[in-house]
Amino acid sequence: MADDNDIDEMGDEGEVAQKKSGGLKGIFPGMLKWILIALAAVIFVVTVVVVTVKIVSKGSSNKTENFVVGQEWSTKRDIYDWYTSLDQINTNTDEEHPSSVRVQVALGYKQGEKADATEITSRRIEITDFLRRYFSEQTAESLKPQNEEVLRLDIRDHINDEILDKARVKDVRFTALDVVQQ
Repeated sequence: MADDNDIDEMGDEGEVAQKKSGGLKGIFPGMLKWILIALAAVIFVVTVVVVTVKIVSKGSSNKTENFVVGQEWSTKRDIYDWYTSLDQINTNTDEEHPSSVRVQVALGYKQGEKADATEITSRRIEITDFLRRYFSEQTAESLKPQNEEVLRLDIRDHINDEILDKARVKDVRFTALDVVQQ
């Protein structure tokens, strides 16, 4: 019996030793299983995000390009040659109590275009006459500084459409614009 007890005790110790070593062996595979599951989940989420971003960016790629082009356009301004030999215009506004108008205009054209400069020079009298008539048809209210952009665009378009043939005025600036109410 003593031998049986020794065997039982050894058997119990053998099982305890196996449980301890089996328990540590069981933790590593369990941890490895959870690490692999977490890694697979991360890979799955990253894949879904990448595919979603590619699908969404396909439809909006043109919009992004337009924005970038628009941004470059707004920060880069063209450099013009300026025709400043127009006579100073002195006239009165078209009102019951007219105001005196004194204006000096400069015309901007594409830099280096000798043909544009030549045509503007040859049409100088016509342009001066147009400007005199244009400003005499305005009111003092329409010649206020907040309306200058509209005036400049209107003058540019009229000169390009009705006076010049091949040359193109790209910009119009007022080097002087004085309106004096009498």
